[in-house]
Amino acid sequence: MGGLLALVIILIIIVLVLLSCIKIVPQAHAYVVERLGAYQQTWSVGLHLKVPFIDKVAKRVILKEQVVDFAPQPVITKDNVTMRIDTVVFFQITDPKLFAYGVENPIMAIENLTATTLRNIIGEMELDQTLTSREVINTKMRASLDIATDPWGIKVNRVELKNIIPPAAIQDAMEKQMKAERERREAILRAEGEKKSTVLVAEGKKESAILEAEAEKQSAILRAEAQKEKMIRESEGEALAILKVQQATADGIRMIREAGADEAVLRIKSLEAFEKAADGQATKIIIPSEIQGLAGLAASAKEILK
Repeated sequence: MGGLLALVIILIIIVLVLLSCIKIVPQAHAYVVERLGAYQQTWSVGLHLKVPFIDKVAKRVILKEQVVDFAPQPVITKDNVTMRIDTVVFFQITDPKLFAYGVENPIMAIENLTATTLRNIIGEMELDQTLTSREVINTKMRASLDIATDPWGIKVNRVELKNIIPPAAIQDAMEKQMKAERERREAILRAEGEKKSTVLVAEGKKESAILEAEAEKQSAILRAEAQKEKMIRESEGEALAILKVQQATADGIRMIREAGADEAVLRIKSLEAFEKAADGQATKIIIPSEIQGLAGLAASAKEILK
């Protein structure tokens, strides 16, 4: 009975040992396997078997991209300003064997390497340049860290400056400077607005004056044209009246001739016409010599008839 129990226990132990030798590597992971303390191989994703009591999994490595946020580090700029900068490093393990045997504490190594690299880069820049050159600093740090961590099987994908914390006095001066700059921009914008408003008002007055002058010009032209047309109509009326008078005179003479009147009658008619002319405003009338003789003849005839 005791022998059977011992056999069952031995079988259970064997089954457990066999089960412990079966390893499943999940996605985005890798196992570093040692045999008798020496590197044997790296297991990738899938099912694997190891030799009991001889092989062991020395390191389980995560192959996904990892993020490490380091505490703020004191740095000194080229113009001797001390500030604190904290960084965020994005890295990925590319070689599990080098990661397992390259450095004792990879994360601490990356942190110290990040701090020294950051001090070297910032030490070559002045304060204003540091505050405005984040992208340049990130690029330089990524390149330096990527080269330094390559023997450890680590690839640094990105380095970001999370915060740049200057001293309190520098922050106060920067705030005053920004306030003054904003006030200056506001004053400039206000002055430009007033200038544009003045220019627009002046242009409006100018255009109004031009339009008024143009309107006055058109009005004067229309008045002149109306006056001209009026004078033309009056001249045409006078000419038409004169033409009618001349036509009536011609018709009267023609009728007298047709009635058989002699030259004496015609001269008497002429005298009547001059009599009408004398009734007007004329102060001086010139009478032809022929009509003067006819007037003397008429006077003689009048004396004889008495």
